Amino acid sequence: MGRLFLIELEGRAYKCKFCKTHLALVDDLVSRAFQCRKGKAYLFKHMVNMILGASEERFMLSGMHTVADVYCCSCGQIVGWKYEAAQEKSQKYKEGKFVLERNRIIDGFSTEFYIDAHPTSDADDV
Repeated sequence: MGRLFLIELEGRAYKCKFCKTHLALVDDLVSRAFQCRKGKAYLFKHMVNMILGASEERFMLSGMHTVADVYCCSCGQIVGWKYEAAQEKSQKYKEGKFVLERNRIIDGFSTEFYIDAHPTSDADDV
């Protein structure tokens, strides 16, 4: 097995809750109005230091999508998923974007995210 090279992002970054590896910049945040099984999730344009799992079809609140689980490349914990394809035209904007589960990430400038305990969005749930 080869050497693992991690990308350290400059600026405010979201990190893996388990090992503090940088995952995404605040500037790449598209939406905070997403939902996962365990609560809130955030949609990002770009991600680093991750490993993609196998693509699979999943039915979510917004319809059928082809997604791949996203794992932290440092500790191997699942941190979210990537939208590979959407069947409905209204959901095409998600293609190629990443969702990070809020309970699996921390903000580089503060502690864990536990601001709003009652999500109100009806976004995706895997």
